[in-house]
Amino acid sequence: MLNRNKNVLSLFDDHTRLLTLALPMIFANITTPLLGLVDTAVLGHMSTSAMLAGASVGALILTQIYWVCGFLRMSSTGLSAQAKGTVDTVYDSAKVLWQTMSIALIIGLVIFSLQGPILSLGIYFSDPSSEVNAHLKSYFLVRVWGAPAALLNLSLIGWLVGQQKTRTVMMIQITGNLMNAMLDIAFVFGMGFSVSGVALASVLAEYSMMLMGLYVALKHIRGQMPQPVWFNRAARKVLMKLNGDMLLRNLALQGCLAFLTFQGARYGETSAAINAILMQFFVLIALGLDGIAYGVEALVGEAKGADNEKGIKARTYQGLWWSSVFALGYSAVFFLFGKDIISLLTEHQHIVNAAQTYLPLMVLLPLLAHWCFLFDGVFVGLMRASAMRNTMLFSAIMVFFPVWYATEHQENVSLWYALLAFLLARGVSLGVSFFRLGKRHELCCDKERQNT
Repeated sequence: MLNRNKNVLSLFDDHTRLLTLALPMIFANITTPLLGLVDTAVLGHMSTSAMLAGASVGALILTQIYWVCGFLRMSSTGLSAQAKGTVDTVYDSAKVLWQTMSIALIIGLVIFSLQGPILSLGIYFSDPSSEVNAHLKSYFLVRVWGAPAALLNLSLIGWLVGQQKTRTVMMIQITGNLMNAMLDIAFVFGMGFSVSGVALASVLAEYSMMLMGLYVALKHIRGQMPQPVWFNRAARKVLMKLNGDMLLRNLALQGCLAFLTFQGARYGETSAAINAILMQFFVLIALGLDGIAYGVEALVGEAKGADNEKGIKARTYQGLWWSSVFALGYSAVFFLFGKDIISLLTEHQHIVNAAQTYLPLMVLLPLLAHWCFLFDGVFVGLMRASAMRNTMLFSAIMVFFPVWYATEHQENVSLWYALLAFLLARGVSLGVSFFRLGKRHELCCDKERQNT
């Protein structure tokens, strides 16, 4: 009886620990799609749906680049966490901070300097109407000024997470996103800035979050300034050794999401506006479920470091339990309030009526997608990057595009069939890989790292 009570208490502690790690990131992440809802609602209540379509494509051009650059956050988190465990924590943490920030700043400035070619490529692939194109340019040419801050925020957030300051990250993101939402309303409805006002609100919020993150980081490292030795040839070589597998994974994922938006724009202005609204459902579940994945990533990585295969499986199943709970909650909300959510996002009745026909797919979305988010966290913790790359490429090449092609006669809805199939394929293929590793007792044996 005593042993049973101890096991129950241990299980309770494990679940509590997972939620303690996950909840701050969930609260931080969930403010981003809520901001997207505000942006969409503001644009959806303007005079024409072309404004919503143009701004959504303009935003996508930049956010696709930012998502691909997600390796900045991952590398910053890993290096920061390692520095925290060294003897001279302040010195090593300061070194990582300035090194990763320098890379982020360089990439951000390159994006800004190449804004012309980037915009031209985005217009070419989306092929918008003349009215949509005008609003797309108005949004993009303002929003691109935030590129350096956006990339620096990836580095800073990653560094703070590595220093185990997830509550600080939560407060910074919530503050920045609330500022963005308020500026949206002030610039558009108060000052009449239209589409460019929404973009300007995002730029100011990005720089504000950057300054908040930098203030906390500099305080943590006691104001230590960069040293030339941190940027010598050997240091640059280490910093530039990026994870090619993760980069390919990000490119495949963003390629599918970009194809959905661009191809939807080719189907017409109405389809582009519908997809902008429906994408808020996807972003909402993605960032919420990612919070659970962050917790699982940390706990699975800890068990992997302790060579505890039983612990890896336990953490995975605990994460799967909570991921399923959250997915069911999302589906229930979409089922009960999906029509109300769409109506809040736009006042154009033809868009509302058309978007409501997609609600059954939105109800299915979290149930089919939560597996891939959970197992992404597991495989990051296991440092099995090639498995993540392979399953992502398989799901994109062998599932997403074939499903879209087979159902293309249904036009825009075919894109959402493809996306749901793609997300399910990612979860299933990663799950199969996990169980195969477990069956062969290779969850703790990292052959990838031995061969590098």
